[in-house]
Amino acid sequence: MIRSDVLKTLIPIISDELVVCNIGLPSQEMHLLDDQPTNFYMLGTMGLASSIGLGLAMAQSKKVIAIDGDGSVLMNLGSLPTIANNQVPNFILLIIDNGSYGSTGDQPTYAGMKTSLTEVAKACGCDNVVECAAEDTADAMRAALAADQTTIIVSKCESGNIKVPVIEMDPVTIRDRFMGAVAS
Repeated sequence: MIRSDVLKTLIPIISDELVVCNIGLPSQEMHLLDDQPTNFYMLGTMGLASSIGLGLAMAQSKKVIAIDGDGSVLMNLGSLPTIANNQVPNFILLIIDNGSYGSTGDQPTYAGMKTSLTEVAKACGCDNVVECAAEDTADAMRAALAADQTTIIVSKCESGNIKVPVIEMDPVTIRDRFMGAVAS
């Protein structure tokens, strides 16, 4: 399974949740597969989906799912100790770990080599870290949504991309409709 396959399995589970989606192809895939006002598509700021998601979870009580990639998490490793030291019961970080920088040509990341983001998250003090195969991600997400604790899911999948159109909405529109969904 590649990232878009993982996202397809999650759509029935997360469609009504607040979702902050990683920059580039992951946002474009979510937009293509299941555009919702509850989805915040990152059009810039690589590595900050987890930080934005945590901040949103800290600011209100609805469940928040940040969908990030291994390359983006590696770009902002400081987010993991921040999550560990600011645990809130409504935050889920899903790291789709395909071992590559998918949006820029599938160059390998260190997570595709020797570095385990599961072990890094645990070493940072994150209490509930689950690693799963791509095909088990939906079950891991269901369990995380049912739990009342910060959860980090590391979903191991294959590298690869589908062809997706560019998101035509401007950033202000994305922000405004997402803020409306958060407020409702």
